[in-house]
Amino acid sequence: MMKSNSTVSILLIENDPGDVQRLESMLAGGEETTHLHFAVTIAEDLHTALQHLADHAFDLALLDLQLPDSQHIEPFVKIHEQAPDVPVIVMTDVEDENFAIKLVQMGAQDYLVKEAIHTTLLIRSIRYAIERHRMQVELEQARRDEQHEREFRSLEHLSQPVNTTVTSRLFGATPLRESLPDLFNELVQRYGNLLDIALEQRTYKVDYELSEDLRLIAEQLGFLKASPRDVVKMHSTALKRKTTNAAPQKVQAYVEEGRLMVLELMGYLVSYYRNYALGISTRAPTVPKKKTRKEEGHE
Repeated sequence: MMKSNSTVSILLIENDPGDVQRLESMLAGGEETTHLHFAVTIAEDLHTALQHLADHAFDLALLDLQLPDSQHIEPFVKIHEQAPDVPVIVMTDVEDENFAIKLVQMGAQDYLVKEAIHTTLLIRSIRYAIERHRMQVELEQARRDEQHEREFRSLEHLSQPVNTTVTSRLFGATPLRESLPDLFNELVQRYGNLLDIALEQRTYKVDYELSEDLRLIAEQLGFLKASPRDVVKMHSTALKRKTTNAAPQKVQAYVEEGRLMVLELMGYLVSYYRNYALGISTRAPTVPKKKTRKEEGHE
């Protein structure tokens, strides 16, 4: 809930001076009844609004769809794409129920017809929009947390050893983390560093050629006769270390990048064992005595 005496930062995207003055007057009147303070920043076109959103944090955006450099639905789409965490109230000159429903379905919090706006309606819409958006964010985060927890539990289950004759014959009977704990932790560290690099690659749109690093880890795992469960355990251990106390957005990014990485790593391990079964020479991997420059930068 919004507390009294708190400041609400609003980006008002409107190019009509008369409408700007009228809306600011309504907000000033609302301050007297709600004991809230509305800090208003004006943007007269979409370009300026996007610059403000890039440079500052806002609690809410009031958006007129008729702008000099953008009209119809485009202003909302651009605003929502750049700042999905900012609730948006759309204002138009014409009442169109179907259009209003479409905007709400796309993520707008409310739809107001300018000529029908009055102080009570505007303040109520702002308060409801902010509170509704906060609840949506919390519900979505709870859903993601539950999904991540299920995924971690599944990984833990998959990594538990199964002492069957076939497993014992193909791989070491003892899990790698128990038979060679120091080496297992080293592999977890290397794999975790690659997770960091994958996130950097995703964030900054650069290419670090991670496939070769994953192939080298797979070769070492194969030489140690690691099982797929060892791979899953290594993956889940590294993922837990990276996501503990991390921000929700970063947890989501680690989980998504990790899914791709563990599949690629498993593919290289399968290739290693296929070559071994076919009698194709598989060289013993050289364990690096020191970390690569990439990995050193992600300690």
